Amino acid sequence: MAIADLAYVDATGFHYADYPTVLAYYQAEYRNIYGADVYLEADSQDGQWIAIQAQASYDLMSLAAATYNAFSPATSQSDALSRGVRINGIARRVATYSNADLTIVGQAGTVITNGQAQDLVGIKWNLPASVTIPLSGEIVVNATAETLGEIQAGAGTINKIYTPTRGWQTVNNLAAAVAGEPVENDADLRTRQSSSTALPSLSVLDGTLGAVANVTGVTRYKAYENDQNTTDSDGLPPHSIAIIAEGGSVADIANAIAAKKTPGTDTYGTTSYITYDQYGVPNDISFFRPTDIAIGVEVTITALQGYTTGYEDLIKQSVADYINSLDIGAEVYHNRLYTAANLGGTVAGSTFFVDSLLSGYVPGVLGTSNLTIAFDEAATCSVDDVTIVVTP
Repeated sequence: MAIADLAYVDATGFHYADYPTVLAYYQAEYRNIYGADVYLEADSQDGQWIAIQAQASYDLMSLAAATYNAFSPATSQSDALSRGVRINGIARRVATYSNADLTIVGQAGTVITNGQAQDLVGIKWNLPASVTIPLSGEIVVNATAETLGEIQAGAGTINKIYTPTRGWQTVNNLAAAVAGEPVENDADLRTRQSSSTALPSLSVLDGTLGAVANVTGVTRYKAYENDQNTTDSDGLPPHSIAIIAEGGSVADIANAIAAKKTPGTDTYGTTSYITYDQYGVPNDISFFRPTDIAIGVEVTITALQGYTTGYEDLIKQSVADYINSLDIGAEVYHNRLYTAANLGGTVAGSTFFVDSLLSGYVPGVLGTSNLTIAFDEAATCSVDDVTIVVTP
């Protein structure tokens, strides 16, 4: 074996030997010099010295591999990945605040400065620095929680005016808040880096979606296009696009869409915002916020040796996590729920087997059919909506 065999680069990437192989190489070379009968075990001085040299060489090979891999977003990690994605004009997302779309109602022309709303548990939500109520008497703004982190707020729970202002009458969130995120992990950053490369792509829709994906606070997103002369099966008007975005501010998403869509293309959705181009020309941009569709599951299991009731919480969490990980508009396939419920590859999973499984909309009757989710909806599941039935 030559030293070149221990670390090398070929068409498939960087390769290096493990530590035992490196140690064996140094031992063999030492014996070539001093004789095959030399004693090199770990309790000898020569053996310990050779082990130090082998460890140093192995550590250098590991460092070289990490340096090599740092040049690609697909293999780099931690700070190297953070540096690498800058070439795509993006950065690792830091921890974020929860945000919610608040419907502000009041007298036209009222200006709310540094306003705050409050939810049912006393958490304050900051409105934009200045909000002007339009002639319609109603405006939707994106508010951020005063506290950093994963702050939950269900629909209709942010309904108190914390900073009273003359002319401001009511506040409410028609949809649940989007919880804040921790520092973006490597896997999510790689996914977003891949999406960001679509910005200069030949497909305008891919570029538009890539711009929306890069908006701060956006967690899930989907895009549809109807290039026909008639309304399609999803209700999209002719020659229009529909963007569904979860999280992020209404203004930032609308501006991202306006910057990337082609002139004359209509935007379709239930949330609207007027953007202005460089010449001050207004452009009404519409998009969707995903509608959460609650899913309930009932899992019937037979307990085996080693099963404890504590494993029920693991099953519930696994099923809920799977459903909550589905993409916007993704159908809930009934048979795939078994994989999540079985806890495959875990110690807990070997202490029971799933007899049957039922699923359905909440409220509603549970059954064994696949659950259809509309293009602007997202399946959600709470652990409270997962029931475990244990048979003897």
